[in-house]
Amino acid sequence: MKRIFLILLALLIVGAAIAIYRYRQREENKHQLVLYGNVDIRQVDLGFRVGGLVEGLFYDEGDEVTAGTLVGVLDKRIYADQLNQAQANVNSIQANLQNAVKLAQRRKELIGSGSVSQEDLDDAQSNQSILEANLEQAQAAANVAQDNLFFTEMFAPTDGFILTRIREPGSVVREGDPVCTLSIKSPIWIRAFVNEVNLGRIFPGMLAEVFIDTPGSTVYHGHIGFISPVSEFTPKTVETTQLRTDLVYRLRIIIDNPDKYLRQGMPVTVKLNLDGHPRRNNRE
Repeated sequence: MKRIFLILLALLIVGAAIAIYRYRQREENKHQLVLYGNVDIRQVDLGFRVGGLVEGLFYDEGDEVTAGTLVGVLDKRIYADQLNQAQANVNSIQANLQNAVKLAQRRKELIGSGSVSQEDLDDAQSNQSILEANLEQAQAAANVAQDNLFFTEMFAPTDGFILTRIREPGSVVREGDPVCTLSIKSPIWIRAFVNEVNLGRIFPGMLAEVFIDTPGSTVYHGHIGFISPVSEFTPKTVETTQLRTDLVYRLRIIIDNPDKYLRQGMPVTVKLNLDGHPRRNNRE
C-alpha cells in the first residue's frame, strides 16, 4: 500500500507540474507570439564599370571590408592613354579658339574702316563658334575618359564580408561582369511567417526578440519592418508536412543590433511582444 501511495503521489506531482506548465504557457501566449524563421542577409555582386584585365584583387573569401575600401583594380594603361589623348585634343582646340577669338576681335575693330568686309567678319565669328562647340565636345570626351580611368578601381559599397571571388588577377572581364560577391553587414533581416489567425495581432514596428540556437548567445532586438499583403503556402523548410498546406503571410523582422554571429540561412526563434506599441516615424 505504501508503494502504491508513493506512485500515486508521484503521478499527482507530475500531473500538477504539467498543468502548471500549460497554464503558464497559455498566460505567456497572451502576451507574446513565438515564430520561427531564418536569417536573411543581402548580397552584392561587385564588378567594374568598364572592361579590361584584372590587375589585382586585394581581399580573399571571408575577409571583412568597410565601405569605400579598394577591393580590386584593372590594368589602367589603356584608359590613362585615352585620357591623355582626350586632354591633348582639348588643349589643341583651346589654342585654336584663342587665335580665333583674337582674329574675330581684330576684324570687328577694322570693319568700320572698310579694310575688312562683313563676310570676313562673319567667317571669323562662325569659326569661333565652331571651335567653342568643338571645345565643349572635347571636354565632355575628356570627362568620360577621366571617369573610365576612375572606374578601373572597384570599391566596397558598404561594410561586409567577401563571400566569393568569382574572378582572379589576369582575368579579362567585360563591363559589369561580377568579380566577387559581398555579404553586407547591415541591414540583417529575419524572414518568418505568421498564419492568418495571428495576423491581426501583429503590426509594422512591433518589437521583437530574436534567439539563435547557440546556448548563452546574444539576445537580438528588432522590430517588424514588413508584413506581406499577399498570402502564400507555408515553405517546406518552416513547418511540418501537415502545416505546409496552410496559408501564411511573410514577415521581415529587422535586427537592431546585428553582429558577425548571424549567418545567412541560420534558423532563429522570434518572440513578438504583443503588449508593445508601434514605433513612431518608422521608415520601414
